[in-house]
Amino acid sequence: MKQETLFLKIAVIVIAIPVLALGIFGLPWLADNPANPAYAHLLYPIVAGMYVSSIPFFAALYQAFKLLSYIDRNEAFSELSVKALKNIKYCAMIICSLYVVIMPFVFLLADLDDAPGLVIVGIVPIFASMVIAVFAAVLQKLLKNAIDIKSENDLTI
Repeated sequence: MKQETLFLKIAVIVIAIPVLALGIFGLPWLADNPANPAYAHLLYPIVAGMYVSSIPFFAALYQAFKLLSYIDRNEAFSELSVKALKNIKYCAMIICSLYVVIMPFVFLLADLDDAPGLVIVGIVPIFASMVIAVFAAVLQKLLKNAIDIKSENDLTI
């Protein structure tokens, strides 16, 4: 394994560990032990949406790990890398869409609990995943153009 991508692969694993721990320990506690039982009808859709959003999150982390493996094998400028970036983009858009669907429940919970900061906290995953989707789309386009230029140069004598 190359030294350059080893740090990035470790970073991908370190990103996955807290999300996995939150899914195993944190979210069930939040759903089963609400501070006020009257809020339970609002917490269940939020927790369910967070569980569902973990599926594309881990899929995107897997694609990032695959992309780093392609870089290790000197296949960074290949269609496989473009496909991995496209999958990361789709996963980020799915996460963004899921949190947009969850947002009305977060707004209602914040209104009941009189906590307007909760809405801002609910907006953070939407914008973060939107930034990742845009960044992956730009990288995908640049990589596709670089592959096209490389293939044209290979055909030129």
